[in-house]
Amino acid sequence: MAAIEFTIRRKIITFFGAKFHLYNADGSLLGFVKQKAFKLKEDIRVFTDETTSEERLLIRARSAIDFSAAYDVIDSSSGEKVGALRRKGLTSMVRDEWMILDEQDGEVGSVRESSSIIWSLVKRAAPIGIPQKYIMHDTSKNELATFKQNFNPFVQKLAVKLHDGFPLHPLMGLATGVLLIAIEGRQE
Repeated sequence: MAAIEFTIRRKIITFFGAKFHLYNADGSLLGFVKQKAFKLKEDIRVFTDETTSEERLLIRARSAIDFSAAYDVIDSSSGEKVGALRRKGLTSMVRDEWMILDEQDGEVGSVRESSSIIWSLVKRAAPIGIPQKYIMHDTSKNELATFKQNFNPFVQKLAVKLHDGFPLHPLMGLATGVLLIAIEGRQE
């Protein structure tokens, strides 16, 4: 598989939930997410466009409000689970980190904030948003993908690049980007 690049844009100022637009490298719409507010158990659905008539991906939390939450990634067209992401609870208090799991919940990789522990702590204490960069590795520490935020007070953007030969289901790369901007972005 050749490298895949896309951008996720999240409007900062929205009422009752969040809206995300996903764009291909050429700027065409890849997907749309309308995340409901005040949900105890996350249920994030990615649609092909704003009509929300065709669902592409479902990201569902296994439990309500969990420090080390696990999110199943489901291909909406087949109903099959293609993997899962589990937040590393205590580790993520200092520097964001997620485990990438396969269909049977075996660990196949991780996604980690790339800044140093000191810089991560500064970012958490700063009153303004500081862009983050995340790197996805397999269990052998081979880099699989990068996720880079930009700084804009009105629109949060996350540039995603799945490297050549991305060995996971492509929906896992998409789900990882959506979760990073939805869950980690909420903490800014």
